[in-house]
Amino acid sequence: MTLIRQDDFIDSVADALQFISYYHPLDFIQAVHEAYEREESQAAKDSMAQILLNSRMCAEGQRPICQDTGIVTVFLKVGMDVQWDADMTVNEMVNEGVRRAYTHPDNVLRASILADPAGARRNTKDNTPAVIHTEIVAGNTVDVQVAAKGGGSENKSKMVMLNPSDSIVDWVVNTVPTMGAGWCPPGMLGLGIGGTAEKAAVLAKESLMDPIDIHELRQRGPQNRVEELRLEIMDKVNALGIGSQGLGGLTTVLDVKIKDYPTHAASLPVCMIPNCAATRHTHFELDGSGPALQKAPQLDQWPEITWDAGPTARKVNLDTVTREEMADWQPGDTLLLSGKMLTGRDAAHKRMIDMMAKGEELPVSLRDRFIYYVGPVDPVRDEVMGPAGPTTSTRMDKFTHTMLDQTGLMGMIGKAERGPVAIEAIKEFKASYLMAVGGAAYLVAKAIKQAEVVAFPELGMEAIYEFDVEDMPVTVAVDVNGTSVHQTGPAFWQKKIAEAAKVQEVEVK
Repeated sequence: MTLIRQDDFIDSVADALQFISYYHPLDFIQAVHEAYEREESQAAKDSMAQILLNSRMCAEGQRPICQDTGIVTVFLKVGMDVQWDADMTVNEMVNEGVRRAYTHPDNVLRASILADPAGARRNTKDNTPAVIHTEIVAGNTVDVQVAAKGGGSENKSKMVMLNPSDSIVDWVVNTVPTMGAGWCPPGMLGLGIGGTAEKAAVLAKESLMDPIDIHELRQRGPQNRVEELRLEIMDKVNALGIGSQGLGGLTTVLDVKIKDYPTHAASLPVCMIPNCAATRHTHFELDGSGPALQKAPQLDQWPEITWDAGPTARKVNLDTVTREEMADWQPGDTLLLSGKMLTGRDAAHKRMIDMMAKGEELPVSLRDRFIYYVGPVDPVRDEVMGPAGPTTSTRMDKFTHTMLDQTGLMGMIGKAERGPVAIEAIKEFKASYLMAVGGAAYLVAKAIKQAEVVAFPELGMEAIYEFDVEDMPVTVAVDVNGTSVHQTGPAFWQKKIAEAAKVQEVEVK
């Protein structure tokens, strides 16, 4: 029998969650760097450079890779010969570890978990409870896999009950474009195949705990149908030309992971869950000898990347910018923003829309201002603001027409594409939409020189702030004419990749 002490288990969970908040898995960094080296799309290459720079900065500063510090998912394999020296249940111990990690004073992590999800949606303040999957297995240890999954990528999960004769590859290739770029590619796709609906979903999530090894698989060749599927899906998804951050390019996915399970003769359940550019997971094992603490990697294992916006970047003063000036911006242009901007995301938008419907005056004027869709991490030590990367903009699409029509808002900044409703509103009101890189939250935070809550302080991280920024890098994603780089970029690169494949096929023949 192995005796596992309560404090050892709690300390190990807390340590793992702090560790993954600022250290990417090294296999992920190496895969992004390899994709960066061979990328031909300058916009995609620039976004990957920012992701790599942000990763190194977070490793050095021990601050979160992304402002969305995730919902905690834990996979436990508890040996049958384990005994517990504990007065808490296993789930209570896991959640105590989460609580300690997310409230650590030197690296406070954003509390994103809301209780009563269909009702009041009250923040639990400490990111508990975790989602816990426990399996009782042979042995005398406790095997633990811990992940912190961002909402942007989690929201793009897809589930289908296929007919047994249907093509899994076709379903994936047809479905990935519908996910947009809100899952922050480049990342991984996790697929669960078989079992039942809920089993497929758990398999998909668990598959994302495995290291990136697609290149090794390609070199040795597939040995079973699952490995064949991994290669076929990866090649066909990358041929879509979606690219990093959806800007168009050669690499959309870094790996495809698959776990399967026997299923009913009439069924073929498939679940697909993407992992984003803020991939965060680790593994440890408790054997009764004490806590299992993470070992810090060497910083020289991160690639040396330099990036600047280049001579073509336009410097924009948000305090004086005019609509005439904005009309000259072209999709794909890089801008460096300085001056004051407001922030606001789901809850703040809903509150403002409700106030306007009642004829109430808003607490802050949005006329000729830019609003940044962000829910930042609280600052620590001498920080002005903690990591403050963009959130998925499509969640604000349904508010966009009213906001532009009734407030005089000039433009918006967020992550990934806008949907048709928002693009039509942008075109109608000659506004613009700018995109910041998802997965570069600490890099963005360094551009924030002052921050003040100006409305709805009770909303916590969803309050409206006023940020004073200096040279914050963004891309023009939708111009005043409604042209979206998230439509033009992938279309161009999909065609280019297809043409290159045809040339290669002819050369082989």
